[in-house]
Amino acid sequence: MISADMQLGKNGVTENFIQTLKGCFEKREQVRISVLKSARESREDMKKHTEEIIEKLGKNYTAKVIGFKIIVRKWRKARK
Repeated sequence: MISADMQLGKNGVTENFIQTLKGCFEKREQVRISVLKSARESREDMKKHTEEIIEKLGKNYTAKVIGFKIIVRKWRKARK
């Protein structure tokens, strides 16, 4: 499985971040996003960032949170 690493900083989930993330998925199946301390205060922030990323990417993507990393995966077919 080919994966890439990105960082989410104090600016949060911006349009530029989403475009960069989509560019990573052109050659990769999975992206690991490290959420920096400046972008989070609690676990609730992690959940909020994850939901926002998936909402902006679309139905072909799923995500899960492990510690302070968000793992986003792209599927060929839309997930329900």
